[in-house]
Amino acid sequence: MVRLIVATRNDHKLRELVEILAGHHLVPLPAEVELPPEDGATFADNALIKARATYAACGEAALADDSGIAAVALGGRPGVRSARFAGEDATDQENLDLLISELRDRDDRRVAYVCALAHIDAGGTETVVEARCEGTLIPEPRGGRGFGYDPAFVPEDTGPDDERTMAELSDSEKHAISHRGRAARKLVALLDGGSS
Repeated sequence: MVRLIVATRNDHKLRELVEILAGHHLVPLPAEVELPPEDGATFADNALIKARATYAACGEAALADDSGIAAVALGGRPGVRSARFAGEDATDQENLDLLISELRDRDDRRVAYVCALAHIDAGGTETVVEARCEGTLIPEPRGGRGFGYDPAFVPEDTGPDDERTMAELSDSEKHAISHRGRAARKLVALLDGGSS
């Protein structure tokens, strides 16, 4: 079992990663560690920024996630600004409301969740993986599970006859198809295969 310090202050992300990577010992970021601004151009850039800062501060293996949603009709926005789409201190609800509003009159409602995971092992070797989950953004949110844009995100992977949002899926159903679940499985396969 590998011990990993998770470079996040987002309790939802931490809980999901703990569930998905159940075979590893994930530790919350110590309170005294300050994460630098996420000013990278890509999800991978931002994940590495957080992983490197955590590794430097703690001297232990670190894991960082950067993820968000990309709307086809908006040229990939909000992308890396997903958590700050409606402003620096915006709530999940405010971000979701803004995206729904921006897509309201668009014919193309395709969106994709994107997740980059950056891992730095105890020796300083860096590994980055990325995964996606394609879907559609609906105008009326549904469901009380999940977080972020989940209540309006209907994933393709559940099939054409299943119109449930991410916020209506069970944890195991969500992890099986989510961007974060896919990225985590990709990372584990790489690490367990001994290549990084």
